[in-house]
Amino acid sequence: MPEAVLPAETAAVPARSEATWLRIWREFAESRGAVVALGGVILVILAALLAPLLAPQDPYDLRQLDILSNLLPPGSKSAAGYTHWLGTDDQGRDMFSGILYGLRISLGVGVMSGVIALLVGMTIGLFAAYAGGRVESFIMRVVDVQLSFPAVLVALILLAVLGRGAEKIVLALVIVQWAYYARTVRASALVELNKEYVAAARCLAFGPGRILFRHILPNCLPPLLVVGTIQTAHAIALEATLSFVGVGMPLTEPSLGRLIANGYQYMLSGKYWISVFPGIALLIAIASINLVGDQLRDILNPRLRR
Repeated sequence: MPEAVLPAETAAVPARSEATWLRIWREFAESRGAVVALGGVILVILAALLAPLLAPQDPYDLRQLDILSNLLPPGSKSAAGYTHWLGTDDQGRDMFSGILYGLRISLGVGVMSGVIALLVGMTIGLFAAYAGGRVESFIMRVVDVQLSFPAVLVALILLAVLGRGAEKIVLALVIVQWAYYARTVRASALVELNKEYVAAARCLAFGPGRILFRHILPNCLPPLLVVGTIQTAHAIALEATLSFVGVGMPLTEPSLGRLIANGYQYMLSGKYWISVFPGIALLIAIASINLVGDQLRDILNPRLRR
């Protein structure tokens, strides 16, 4: 009898999950705004990946920087002969090149911190839901304390101790974000634990790891995808904020927040392009990711639709 139940039980969850993903994609494609936002996300990712091919200048190479061509307005030509379509900053850095390379840093930090925080929070949330009792209460109290503090304040304190650098920002953002994933996964897992397929898996003497990661986790992925999308945009915004105030990326690594900070002192003198163009690129990246996350949230929870 167990041999007859086992294949049907193990095949039920993947089939249901596949149908769920197809439904999500079908409803997502019906929204023009969501498709445009997804196109914006793809465009930003491609611009970041192809930065070495698209950028006329490497902003990391000091030999390519011409201090005599600093603060050129958009459309000006440098002594080297090529046109700075978005102008140059105070170091003679081509703004278009700086934005492309800045996107690489901002997206890299946001995605890396989001993935690590997702893995950590997902594991802790699943363990809390399965363990229950005092263990769950303790973990959720830690999550509540973590979420009671503003994320930017916690990140500022951590970076004041850790110092500047991409890997240190990633660590700070992971510490800030893991609680969001843990709370989401724990809430979804509690619902799944009361369903019949989990009871059947326990009757078949499946181990906790197999029940959690092979059966419960696939059904927790849709809400986790929404949180992951929105938190990635939040991480990009946090990195830009931290770099803008001077505790994020160093001066030698032009993230979008660092580029905006470089031109802040020149805004009143009319040299708007140093801060405005990186700000527009940052806005497009964050808005596109957030719009994709909002559409996914509306699909997974129809009650939230306007």
